[in-house]
Amino acid sequence: MTDKQALLQAVDAHQNQLLALLDRLISFETMSPPARNTVAIQRFLDDELTKIGFKTKQEAFYDGDELLSAEKPGTDAANYHSLLLNGHVDVATVDRQSWHTDPFKLVHEGDLLYGRGVSDMKGGISSFVYIFSLLQQLGIDLPGDLRFQSVVGEEAGEAGTKTLLKNGETADFAVVGDTSNLKFQGQGGVVTGWITLKSPHIYHDGNRAAMITTGGGLKAANMIEKMMVVIQALEKLEQYWGITKRYPGFAPGIDTINPAYIEGGLHPAYIPSVTKLWITVHFYPNENVDDITHEIEDQVLAAAKADPWLRDNLPTFTWGGDSLLVDKGEVFPSLELDPDHPGMKALESSFAEVAGKQPTLGMSPSVSDSGWFGYCHIPAVDFRPGTMEQAHSDNESLSFQQLLTYTKIMAAFIYDWCHSKGEKS
Repeated sequence: MTDKQALLQAVDAHQNQLLALLDRLISFETMSPPARNTVAIQRFLDDELTKIGFKTKQEAFYDGDELLSAEKPGTDAANYHSLLLNGHVDVATVDRQSWHTDPFKLVHEGDLLYGRGVSDMKGGISSFVYIFSLLQQLGIDLPGDLRFQSVVGEEAGEAGTKTLLKNGETADFAVVGDTSNLKFQGQGGVVTGWITLKSPHIYHDGNRAAMITTGGGLKAANMIEKMMVVIQALEKLEQYWGITKRYPGFAPGIDTINPAYIEGGLHPAYIPSVTKLWITVHFYPNENVDDITHEIEDQVLAAAKADPWLRDNLPTFTWGGDSLLVDKGEVFPSLELDPDHPGMKALESSFAEVAGKQPTLGMSPSVSDSGWFGYCHIPAVDFRPGTMEQAHSDNESLSFQQLLTYTKIMAAFIYDWCHSKGEKS
């Protein structure tokens, strides 16, 4: 029996270890929001990885949260492919009254596993760590480097994965284990932004008649009313995008600009002198954040310059951010798949070997941290069991058989990819 065959058989033979690990991960109440509650689970994973020969590194994040990186160096890393597996330990908020089970205890009923995070995405992390443990138990050494990131912040648009990649962590190929229902997925991107209008002066509302009446003589404006100019410009651009843009795997018109939140004004006795509009922008996988935000700014500024008051008081823009919770901004870059990349081909082969059929390539209707790999020019794919319908739902569930199938696919892929020669060899 080959090492690879032994590994695949071990996935089935020791599946209780997988369930026990998943149960333990679910027991950590890492809801986001409120967040700031992941140090304990990260320390647990650190201990587990250290026991099986991984070199670990902790990265300070927000107070109460922590990022974890781990690596099992290959025996011939200079000549063989490296692999990076990524997952997040934060989970969606829970309404306990709406659950028929304890959301933080794994419940196995028939083929279904219940618990917060089984689908999004502690199931994926448990698969990765389970495979790492089996490699150690079977004494299987990989020639290529095997790396793992356990991140925080995906649920609240926080920059966990971004932070680790900006620190220089990389690999020849990456798999992000977020929910994809066993499909190979890329994604469109999302960026939030604030558009601000500000008057150079604050006026009492007694001045309104002089502002709006013929002959009034006061050159001033109400910033809430002037924001209508901005919103109308955004609507025109959104309609234009919907008419002119397409991308395979997406229905027309998903590239949207949503005016999500508006704040402005001091008091009913004053003319609003500052108004801020918070928008959420979705764009296609072949587009990037910088180009999209520049296009929006050009559209809004053109409309403002056509307005006799705004042309002398142009709007300002603030894009993205590292946390929806802290600085009210987020960025999820897009990820465009490369079906011809050797890593994709190898994963496709492992899928066919285990599942007996070819995988489906597509695009996620949501976003995950996978876009940061595309942004950092690291070939990657989003691939995991579980459905989007279950990801944030009450009574979140996952097919146990699908989890096992995924684990065997990933075990075969890890073995094959890290045993394949790199392009420099």
